[in-house]
Amino acid sequence: MASLKDVRIRIASVKSTQQITSAMKMVAASKLRRAQNAILKMRPYAAKLKEILQNLSSSIESGDDNVYSQQRKPEKVLIIVLTSNRGLCGAFNSNIIKAALQCIADEYQHAYDAGNVSIMTIGRKGSEFFTKRGFKVVSTHDELYDALTWNNASAIATELMKSFADGQYDRIEVVYNQFRNAALQKITVEQLLPLEPPLIDPSQPKNQVDYIFEPSMEEIVTELIPKSLKIQFYKALLDSYASEHGARMTAMHQATDNARDLLKDLNLAYNKARQASITKEILEIVSGAEALKG
Repeated sequence: MASLKDVRIRIASVKSTQQITSAMKMVAASKLRRAQNAILKMRPYAAKLKEILQNLSSSIESGDDNVYSQQRKPEKVLIIVLTSNRGLCGAFNSNIIKAALQCIADEYQHAYDAGNVSIMTIGRKGSEFFTKRGFKVVSTHDELYDALTWNNASAIATELMKSFADGQYDRIEVVYNQFRNAALQKITVEQLLPLEPPLIDPSQPKNQVDYIFEPSMEEIVTELIPKSLKIQFYKALLDSYASEHGARMTAMHQATDNARDLLKDLNLAYNKARQASITKEILEIVSGAEALKG
């Protein structure tokens, strides 16, 4: 059995850890509230605009007019991995990294063997993992979460669209955590470029939408489609950011509960050891008194 001093030291250590995890939980909850409001406001707009964008892309017959819908054989692929800059958020980062590796193995193994799979990381945890393991990391944007604004996200999205239009990549995928609630995040692998055609349900009647373009089709292609792609990219960033704080709040809540349970066990052990020590001292006193009488 550990000595009373050792148990007291452990109790003090666990209490200190419990205070830290409780404080981190409250900070994460505060940040989550703001991040959750941002993604919930963005999501309906982004979803509807994506639907319009897909229908618009399918209505444009000429691939030359719509460079972002050109379907090419994925020989050169860019995987964008959204992780966090800090840990203490459960399996948030490890799950995303596993999903990115699984995506490469399942979909782009041939391109990877040829050295044509590139990685862009947003988040220090992903940057460290893929850099240390020799992946072809073309760029990192770990500082983006320090100022997650539309302008900063739009600048990166513009570079991505230019690289696709120039033929530098044939396909661009984004791997991120989609926010559901504080305790649940859905790992999502989403194709950013080229634009995917709308899903057609064979059981539903086929309705061909006849669009009247105003202004001209060329202006819509050059203005609306790039803006929509930027919004989809920004939505993925907001989803990942909210998911990170949700995962951290949940992890710190569990850590605080675990510390509380551990304190109960330590206090019980301390009381038992103290009781045994007092009983031993009483026995020694009684034995000494009996010896003096004899």
